[in-house]
Amino acid sequence: MEAFSSKILLIIFAFSFITHSIQANEGPYQQSNTLFIRNSCSSTTYPRLCYTSLVKHADFIQTNQVLLTGTALNVTLASAKSTSAMMSSLAKSQGLKPKEAAAMKDCVEVLSDSVDELRRSIDEISHLSTSNFELTMSDVQTWVSAALTDQSTCTDGFQELNANGEIKTIVRGRIVQVAQLTSNALALINKLATSHP
Repeated sequence: MEAFSSKILLIIFAFSFITHSIQANEGPYQQSNTLFIRNSCSSTTYPRLCYTSLVKHADFIQTNQVLLTGTALNVTLASAKSTSAMMSSLAKSQGLKPKEAAAMKDCVEVLSDSVDELRRSIDEISHLSTSNFELTMSDVQTWVSAALTDQSTCTDGFQELNANGEIKTIVRGRIVQVAQLTSNALALINKLATSHP
């Protein structure tokens, strides 16, 4: 029995050592990726949101500014699409006052525009090269700025209403998050635009 226990302990020790060695080898690589994201996000308006939304993609981003910017746009697009779908469902719900329904409909329209602008930006950035860098970055900056304006229009429309407290809170919370993600993406785009020699 004692020999069996010794073998089990030896196996556990060996497994622990191997696992620790693997983690030690991966650590600095992953740490440099997360440090790159943290440093890049420090120049955004909402650095904490920027970091938490991008760090899960650290292995993909590595330390590449273009991949960081593209990922920020993709995260923003996913949030905008989700919010747009939620708004479409809310717009169809019963019990909305006519002004609330109108504001909701307007919001769905401008969010749809915002989603299109973010898609165009992602498409453009995926074709980025040194020969078209300045034109592409200018287009992307314009479209993401327009998406941010659309999101602000939606928020403003609800701010002016004496809307149902719960609906107003839900809508505002979701739109504000999308706008903050968009603002962060725009800051990263602007940083990338100035990095070209």
